[in-house]
Amino acid sequence: MEVAPETLDTLAGWFAQSLSPDAAARRAAEQSIESAKCSPGFGLALLGLASSPRHDPQSRLAASVQFKNLLRRRWPKPSPDGGGDDDADHLPPSDCAIIKANLLQLLLTAPPLIQAQLSEALAAAAASDFPARWESLLPSIVSSLGTALSAGDIPATNSLLAAAASLFSRFRNAFDSNFIRLDLKYCLENFAAPLLEVFLSTSRRLQAAAPTVTPPESRPVFECLRLCCEIFYSLNSIDLPEFFEDHMREWMTEFRAFLTTSYPPAIEADGAPDALRAAVCDNLQLYMEKYEEEFRGYLKEFVEAVWGLLMAPSVSPSRGQLAVTAIRFLTTVAESVHHALFGSPEAMKQICDSVVVPNLRLRDDDEELFEGNWVEYVRRDAEGSDADTLRRAACRLLRGLAANYREQVAALVSAQVQQMLAAYAADRTNNWKEKDAAIYLVISLMQKPGATGGGTPVVDMESFFTSVIVPELQAPDWESEPMLKATVLRFLKEFKDQIPKSTALALLPSVIRFLIHESNVVHSYAATFIENLLIIKDMVPVPSANVITRAPRYVAADINPYAQPIVQNLSKALSFPESYENPYLMKCLMRVLGIANIAGQIVHEITARLVGILMEVCNNPKNPDFNHYLFEALAAVIGRAGEQDPALLPVFEASLFPVLQRILVEDISEFWPYAFQIFAQLVNLSRPPLSQNYMQLFGVLLSNATWDRPPCVPALVRLLRAFLRKIPNELNQEGRLPNILVIFRSLLSRSSTEDSAFYMLNTLVENVSFDIMNPHINEIWSALFTRLQTRQAVKFVNSLVVFMSLVVVKYGPGVLVSSVDAIQPNIFMTILQRFWIPNLKFIKGTVEVKLTSVASTKLICESALLLDGAAAQTWGKLLDSIVALLSRTDQDGAQQDQNDGADADSQRTSGYSVSFVRLQYAGKSEDDLLKEVNDPKQFLVTSLATLSAQSPGRFGPIIEQNVDPANKGALIQLCAAYNTNIV
Repeated sequence: MEVAPETLDTLAGWFAQSLSPDAAARRAAEQSIESAKCSPGFGLALLGLASSPRHDPQSRLAASVQFKNLLRRRWPKPSPDGGGDDDADHLPPSDCAIIKANLLQLLLTAPPLIQAQLSEALAAAAASDFPARWESLLPSIVSSLGTALSAGDIPATNSLLAAAASLFSRFRNAFDSNFIRLDLKYCLENFAAPLLEVFLSTSRRLQAAAPTVTPPESRPVFECLRLCCEIFYSLNSIDLPEFFEDHMREWMTEFRAFLTTSYPPAIEADGAPDALRAAVCDNLQLYMEKYEEEFRGYLKEFVEAVWGLLMAPSVSPSRGQLAVTAIRFLTTVAESVHHALFGSPEAMKQICDSVVVPNLRLRDDDEELFEGNWVEYVRRDAEGSDADTLRRAACRLLRGLAANYREQVAALVSAQVQQMLAAYAADRTNNWKEKDAAIYLVISLMQKPGATGGGTPVVDMESFFTSVIVPELQAPDWESEPMLKATVLRFLKEFKDQIPKSTALALLPSVIRFLIHESNVVHSYAATFIENLLIIKDMVPVPSANVITRAPRYVAADINPYAQPIVQNLSKALSFPESYENPYLMKCLMRVLGIANIAGQIVHEITARLVGILMEVCNNPKNPDFNHYLFEALAAVIGRAGEQDPALLPVFEASLFPVLQRILVEDISEFWPYAFQIFAQLVNLSRPPLSQNYMQLFGVLLSNATWDRPPCVPALVRLLRAFLRKIPNELNQEGRLPNILVIFRSLLSRSSTEDSAFYMLNTLVENVSFDIMNPHINEIWSALFTRLQTRQAVKFVNSLVVFMSLVVVKYGPGVLVSSVDAIQPNIFMTILQRFWIPNLKFIKGTVEVKLTSVASTKLICESALLLDGAAAQTWGKLLDSIVALLSRTDQDGAQQDQNDGADADSQRTSGYSVSFVRLQYAGKSEDDLLKEVNDPKQFLVTSLATLSAQSPGRFGPIIEQNVDPANKGALIQLCAAYNTNIV
């Protein structure tokens, strides 16, 4: 594989500049790389640079990461029908062929860090092509593996096993199907026997050399065995293969030997043996979970071996991870039909005293993580990250035992909690870890709201809260023992729903202090508790409607007295070291600003503070969650304070325009969707005539180039909507409306942006008079119906029905019918029969259901076309669909309430591929065009009653013949409910 040296040098230079501290140089390099991605041969150049020994390691590693990501995104993926996706942005077939021919060999000679990335790249390509379109891959690995094994070349063996491990990892989480089983069968036929040969040969080598070998010499051998265990797990993940069942004793004998053999102290201290044992425990758990019947003969000896490991002291750096996997295996056994292995009082007490309690107490590495890497500590402690912790594993073991021995476990743990609290009371200075462990035990085992399984009642919750938790919150020395304070705050968060409202509000001043605690974990946990408190919703009956709804427990009146100190402390905490971009602090600030009523000087201060932070993060947007909450906080303060005091608008404009203009001018693309939504908020707050700054922005908005970025389109439509609500007549000048329609057609042509195309049309109809729209209505219908010929998905048709309903409500049924029929005679009736009537009952959304049902009612009661005798059947079918729609919304109401309103947290982005993320607090500003219609059901039956009174006896037979019996019954019930009658 030949790549021009000049190309590699250029690429290496870009990668070096992409790591530059200079923002301008970094952004220029990133843009160069981005532009080159679409060039033919880019993937080959990346692979060439990653494998080029003459270039610096950082550039090579960056190239390998880019190469891996490129293959994940652009490697051709077969479609379900066996063909390819011609429209996808795939790598050229010639590039793919060259990559497949060279990747394995280049991977084997790469340094370890680059090799890891190339292994993942291999797996990404193999996920699509292996084995059917890459038949040479596995035979090449097996052949090279045999050569390396014969030569005793452990490093080469490990490289090949690492590649195979990446290749087979897809079986771990694959959905079981005939296709995946065929692929697995192929892999087993070719690799199961060589794997066992490598495993046994390497195990014999280890046994022979163990007494005299040094850690550097033994480390590759242990790694080879660990990789064999990793592949064992992958190949056994879907089903128990016949080969592995036949050779189970050979595998299990070696597994047990690894668990029970003690190696020289220097080797044990190196950590490699424990890393291997952890992989063995993973395999034991897999067999216990999936193949218990075949594995039961080995179970007792492995339980004893794993138990012995947990009892044995060790200084191995891998002992923590081994303990986690070992405890996880014991937990699986405890939850199984073999739980009697732990059922005796002696065994249970030994588990509690020797396994659970020692692993519950904070360790030195926990304290180091707390102080040195607070973000990772929070992820592990409070967010349940993939990296399991010893504390969590120990408590899970207790919960597993409690599933069958609830009372015994409760008694043991209750006694242990009291013992720990007594130790703390005896020496508060030195035994604070005992109290921390006691609180952690209670958090882990007590029932939480919404949890299943009932929990284990280890303490009286009210007494524990009053005597253990509250004193720590109210203590004068609130800055001492930060890890204990963090656990107390986590307790509050976990049981927030159970804390009475009056108690929670009384404790708020104490919690607010912790927002300025110097520990990043403590002030993050305090912010998280306050934020979580404010989103609690309670089930509240609505007597008049005979339904139950979810209402916020805490409202503005509750939080207002505390809003200023919370905001001020959060603002101060955001200046603490390592919390400049703390997402937990910003999320709490967002929530408080979105609920509380703030006014006066605090509005000026927090707006200036937020804008200052935004100016800073514009230099290097690297924390997407923090930045999302930052924009949400800005949207919240603009929305809440701006609506209450319009005089604040000039303050917001003066503060925000410079930074928003900087985002656009400097092309900080990650922030464009946010910036346009904030602009839309400011426009919504403005009063006509709009200032020159806004009119300049309006000109930018109408430029076709502005709409070239799909992630920005929804935000741009919102901004356009804001402008049209303020200055609708401006569209009639300087050819602006035709230009908007050009943009509309472009959006409509892509399924990814058709939602925005309809939103744009709806915005036009809502805000622009028919006199302005009339010259262009034919163009709109032509574009929509042309698209309908090739795009008849439910989503598109529903959007079309909503738009046509909007035309009915805004301009009248006659305008809709005549303008559509102007495209082609009688086409409206065709659209009505083929699309409107069948799809009406699928419309969702409160506003949309009301709009389409009222528009459909207007059609059957006001449209001359439908009131013509020749259209009687269509009239009846449309009525049937209206009743079906309104009946279905009754059934959906409760579910709609459960999912009401996307939370600001659920809208956050998870990375920096630029995407549209809606700002919850910026609002959607939906206008109800039918404010005069309070109830669409009442509107339907009263309209029908009025219509039938004009022609008594005419519509009854039509209803009888064309309305489904169930819907007919629903219609009769509606008439009775609203005291009307169809005569």
